[in-house]
Amino acid sequence: MPVFRLTRQLAFPDPEQAEDGLLAIGGDLSVARLLLAYRSGIFPWYGEDDPLLWWSPLERALLRPGHLHLSARSRRSLRQHPFEIRWDTAFEVVIGHCSLVPRPGQEGTWITPEMREAYIALHRAGHAHSVEAWRDGALRGGLYGVSLGGAFFGESMFSLEPEASRAALAALDAQLAAWGFTLLDGQLPHEGLLAYGFRVVTRSQFLAELAMALRAEGKAGSWSEH
Repeated sequence: MPVFRLTRQLAFPDPEQAEDGLLAIGGDLSVARLLLAYRSGIFPWYGEDDPLLWWSPLERALLRPGHLHLSARSRRSLRQHPFEIRWDTAFEVVIGHCSLVPRPGQEGTWITPEMREAYIALHRAGHAHSVEAWRDGALRGGLYGVSLGGAFFGESMFSLEPEASRAALAALDAQLAAWGFTLLDGQLPHEGLLAYGFRVVTRSQFLAELAMALRAEGKAGSWSEH
């Protein structure tokens, strides 16, 4: 299995060369490198004691915006007890909460201080965004991710009360559809995403759909007044 070691050169190997998903090691988390990674269908993911690892999984979880599935119970709850949805007003707080979410079978967090600072820089550059569910002036849940062209790459979400993260995800799905986005990436497939209507596609299919999505103009800049 080839795993490539990155240098200071701003370049990645062909993502199709990642036999089991792990493509490369090293490099940095600069805004320029992160943008190149996402445009190439690659993302960073590593633990607190690991080196910087870059991934291109054999399978991806994808949703076409406008096709999110919520259970009847969730839809009813959100109608009866709606949240106020805000955009890009508390990005640093959202990523901080996401870093504290316990993950089954995982010790620690992959959202290390280095990762937080990198995505905050990406947010300030207008490419990373937060969707926030507020109630009574308090942030109760949300998500963040990266937007390029007509693609949104979901990174993580959190809830401090039931349905809060679902409210944020539903708002994101509807807004992306309204803007004409064609791809919502959930990265690694798992049961929770499939329940929302995400489909599992091969890496080759993902890269083809990503190439099409990147042709769109997209929505760079702050989403706080969209």
